[in-house]
Amino acid sequence: MRACPVAGGGRLVFTCGMWQASIMFSRRLPHVVTRKDLALLIATTYATSASIDFEEAHERMERAVTSDRVSDHLYAGLSAALYERKGPRATEDALIDELSAGVQKRRSRVKAAALTPALSAVMVMLNVELGYAPEMMRGALENPKGKALLEDGLRALGTHLLKELIK
Repeated sequence: MRACPVAGGGRLVFTCGMWQASIMFSRRLPHVVTRKDLALLIATTYATSASIDFEEAHERMERAVTSDRVSDHLYAGLSAALYERKGPRATEDALIDELSAGVQKRRSRVKAAALTPALSAVMVMLNVELGYAPEMMRGALENPKGKALLEDGLRALGTHLLKELIK
């Protein structure tokens, strides 16, 4: 098991072949950002990375987030970004309330994140889970360098989503 500290006391922990927030930022998070919301939020980034149209990307992301493995990865990245964003005066509930309002207002207007090697690792993970990438790519994500890239990508994606949703 490998652990990575996250601001605010939480951390991402690599267990059972995936990153998980050792402490989910809030129990409300999966209710505020549902799996359907996650699919919609990341579809533009996926469409850009895969060079496909939005509708196809959205359909693929809806299939991807039905997997507990994928949704746990995405929630871990979002939790890490929330821990980093939480300041000394901000309360957990206030931040989740802001996120909830942003999801309701802007979920269909989230722009694609800039593609970096770390974010590409997240896209590879999604493609492996969907069956669009060879299974050997899973091995690349499980070696130390791949794990570190995936962790950075999940956090970067979470940070991007927060910037798009909380304004």
